[in-house]
Amino acid sequence: MKVTFLGTGTSMGVPMIGCNCKVCQSDDPRDARSRTSVWLEINGKHLIIDSGIDFRQQALREKIPTVDAVLFTHHHADHIFGLDDLRPVNYLQKKDVEIFANQQTLRHLERVYPYVFDNHYCPSDIPQVKYTVIDENPFTIHDIKIIPILLYHGKLPILGFRIADFAYCTDVSQIPGNSYKLLKNLRVLVIGALRDRPHPTHFTFTEAISEARKINAAQTYFVHMSHELSHQQMLQNLPSNIQPAHDGLQLEI
Repeated sequence: MKVTFLGTGTSMGVPMIGCNCKVCQSDDPRDARSRTSVWLEINGKHLIIDSGIDFRQQALREKIPTVDAVLFTHHHADHIFGLDDLRPVNYLQKKDVEIFANQQTLRHLERVYPYVFDNHYCPSDIPQVKYTVIDENPFTIHDIKIIPILLYHGKLPILGFRIADFAYCTDVSQIPGNSYKLLKNLRVLVIGALRDRPHPTHFTFTEAISEARKINAAQTYFVHMSHELSHQQMLQNLPSNIQPAHDGLQLEI
């Protein structure tokens, strides 16, 4: 499995519009964070977790050749607003893209993108997708086993995903007890760490460290980081087995 971090930033991105803080003005390229998303290459298949607002630029930057499936963690704008940018895949690859989302997320996709689902438009004008409603039961995509993980984003139930020894848990503020069982013996854990200050719907930097130690993956990477956290400062305050991810970071698992 090859993992490419397409984006590692919070919903406003970093730098943030109108902000002159040190991180937003940083010349460290690792402090420039587009909206959080990841690209997985597994057995010749290309999976995206969350096609957010910046998906087009991310796909061009990383030269993503095609997309076989998109898994959605939840329905917030920074995670779904790149759905329409799947159209080039339809046009160039002559294939539909499979999308996987829980019932609540699909309902919001239908609300935001009615033209994709109501069959009133010319096929060339809309992304051609085949959707599958998922819950907390494991499923497969082209023989790749996916294990959904129930998480809470404030009061909103959302999904993380485990694939083999890799788990992806962004936008989380609480991990239910039963979900920890699905996070055992990981080689790589990806988890959200928004900022130092408390937030009602995200783990803070300190809380994310505590969760990483509790889960005890061989390596943990933080994502969904705001402009209140600089990459270099995080590195100075983290053990070697917990690191901040950055846009464009690639892992072989």
